[in-house]
Amino acid sequence: MTQPDATPSLRPLQRALIVDDHPLFCDALSMTLKVVAGFQTVETAGSLEEATARLDRGPQPDLVLLDLNLPDVDGLDGLVRLRLVVPQVPVLVVSSLADPRIMRAALRAGAMGFVPKNAHRDTYRAALEAVRAERPFLPDGVQTEGSSSASEEAIARLGLLTRQQARILQLICEGKLNKQIAYELAIAETTVKAHVTAIMRKLGVLSRTQAVLIAKEASFAALLPEG
Repeated sequence: MTQPDATPSLRPLQRALIVDDHPLFCDALSMTLKVVAGFQTVETAGSLEEATARLDRGPQPDLVLLDLNLPDVDGLDGLVRLRLVVPQVPVLVVSSLADPRIMRAALRAGAMGFVPKNAHRDTYRAALEAVRAERPFLPDGVQTEGSSSASEEAIARLGLLTRQQARILQLICEGKLNKQIAYELAIAETTVKAHVTAIMRKLGVLSRTQAVLIAKEASFAALLPEG
C-alpha cells in the first residue's frame, strides 16, 4: 500500500513584482530571482501607486519584493498599504535600511521577511526558501523577536485596518472632515462615521487626533535612533 506523501506543500513562486524606483537594481534583482529561484515572470513598478494599480489589474504575483524608500511612501506605511491591497500575497522587503528595529517592525506590519539590498545571493536564496515554506525571514544575527517600541506597536495596529479604513485615516490625516471624506469616497456620511469609530477602536484611541498621531508614528524617524 502506498504511503501518503508527508512532505509539506510549498508555496509556488513563479511570478514576482518588484517595487523599487532604481531600474538597475530592479534588473539585478530580477536576474537573481530567475537564477536562484526559477521565477518565470518578473515585473517592476517604480512607485507604490504604480504597484497598487498593477495589482488591482491582476493577475496576482506569487511574491512582491518591496523597497521602503519610494517616492510616494512615508516610512513603513507603504508596506501597510500594500498588504491591504493584496493581503494574500507574501511581501519580502528588500531595503538598504537594515536597522534591526526596522526589520522587526516590517515583520509586525505584515512582511514575510526582510533582506538588505547588499545581501549575498545566498541570503536571497534562503529568504525565498523561507517564503516558500511560509516562514518569517530575517538575516543571520537578527532576532525575529525583540522589545517592541511604541512606534512598532503603532505599525502593527495600522495593519488591522481594512483598505477603506486606511484610506479614510489617510484623509483624516490630511485634515478632511467627515462630510468631505464622504464626498471624496462617494459614500454616506453615516458610513464614514462608522468607519471612523472602527478605526479608533482598532487603534485603541479615543479621538481623531490620537488616530492621526498613531499614523504618524509609522515613520522611519520614529524607529531610528536619534543623533
